[in-house]
Amino acid sequence: MSWFESSIMARKGVAGGKPGASHKIGIEDQGTFHYVYGPYAEPVLHVEPGAVVTVETHDAFEGKITSESDKPTELLNFPYLNPQTGPILVKGAEKGDALAVRILSIKPRGPQPVGTTCLLPEFGGLVGTGDTAMLNPPLPEKVKKVNVTEQGVEWSDALTLPYEPFIGTIGTAPEIEAISSLQPDYYGGNMDLPDMAPGAIVYLPVNKAGGYLYLGDCHAIQGDGELCGVALEMPATVEIQVDLIKGHGNGWPQLENEHSMMFIGSSRPMEDAARIAYRELVRWVARETGQTESEAYMLLTMCGKVRVGNMVDPKYSLGASIEKRFVK
Repeated sequence: MSWFESSIMARKGVAGGKPGASHKIGIEDQGTFHYVYGPYAEPVLHVEPGAVVTVETHDAFEGKITSESDKPTELLNFPYLNPQTGPILVKGAEKGDALAVRILSIKPRGPQPVGTTCLLPEFGGLVGTGDTAMLNPPLPEKVKKVNVTEQGVEWSDALTLPYEPFIGTIGTAPEIEAISSLQPDYYGGNMDLPDMAPGAIVYLPVNKAGGYLYLGDCHAIQGDGELCGVALEMPATVEIQVDLIKGHGNGWPQLENEHSMMFIGSSRPMEDAARIAYRELVRWVARETGQTESEAYMLLTMCGKVRVGNMVDPKYSLGASIEKRFVK
């Protein structure tokens, strides 16, 4: 039996993890992209649980940075960054459920050089920002364009980095708010977590009937923390399979892959993001194993792990995980 057959999605999904009808959202189908996660946009697609959806996404800059001589501040209109495809309405989804999104593939899309990274004034993990005010002058703007294929990331003539794609921004609509696609929170959003990669399943809380799934901001590779604030951004073709878990009840994003279970918390300061993620993981371990929360708390002290998604966004994202072999 494959690990997927024992996953939450396969065991508890309305479609039992079985693929359903196929759909596609191309750039033209989407039309206007969204820069907030909210419940008020008209869904671009209605699907049944089990649907397999191929989605074309823009990079974080909606393709506006085309050359290494470009100055991002002259081309970008902050806060209109991280354009999102969607929303996708999942039939039968109600508040208290979860959308299960299995990431099947992520492929670079468009003419080379597909990848873009850059330094933006007063943005990043090692510079003064609007929230961390310093007298130092901002670093100068700098753009780097990179060829990206499924065989590797051509960083320089001497160095090819591995192609490790993931979805930087994915989530469901909040119940009442419309929140910037730059910000992560309980609904998911701009978590920038490299584990959101092909093979993983993310469980996102449903806050509004239909769920309203958004996604975008794919990356070809990123280190922990997304240090300068911009990973290797790329337009992509993403294939996902969407199912529905009735009454799942988790209030924060949960990620499952072959070896681990993870919960993702987003907050400032960073330790509060870690606390949210670990609290949710403690509660899940206790439910799964029949241990008390105190026993699960002690177990995770021994074998829990933390992954930094981003340390640059309006809220930081951390994932707390445990290997499935320890959940017995």
